[in-house]
Amino acid sequence: MAVVICVCSWLTVPFTVPFTMQTFGVFCALLLLGGKDGTAAIGIYILMGLVGLPVFSGFRGGAGHIFGPTGGYIIGFLFTGLTYMLTEPWITSRRSLRWASLAVGLILCYMIGTVWFTAVFARSGTYYSLPAALGMCVLPYVIPDFIKMALAVYVSDRVNVAIDKNAK
Repeated sequence: MAVVICVCSWLTVPFTVPFTMQTFGVFCALLLLGGKDGTAAIGIYILMGLVGLPVFSGFRGGAGHIFGPTGGYIIGFLFTGLTYMLTEPWITSRRSLRWASLAVGLILCYMIGTVWFTAVFARSGTYYSLPAALGMCVLPYVIPDFIKMALAVYVSDRVNVAIDKNAK
């Protein structure tokens, strides 16, 4: 699943924070592997990029990318995973709770990424207000990310049905 997240990150439309399919890969990792293993896959993905493999959007990698303005969103993926892992005992097969857990994790990812984004720019002397940062880094992505979440729930349900069918 770490490789799936890599491939999804390469499907990019450039913007302030690039539009990618990364969140789809993150959601699929959590839905298919569960909270613990899905979060481990996210961690492996981040470590692959940290050591310099070109796994991030635009085929970039390295610590410079993680510590750059958009790196907080990548680190935020771990918090999406941790949220899912912590809520998993109550999720079981209830679709609404899976959605809620992923949504809360995504909101945490947005928060961490936006704070990181403004802090990185503030260190260089460029200051963004919270509304300006949210307008650039979050608002354009909310609807696409929820569409990717819906797609991930659908795909993971279909994959799990196929796995269950083949296991019998």
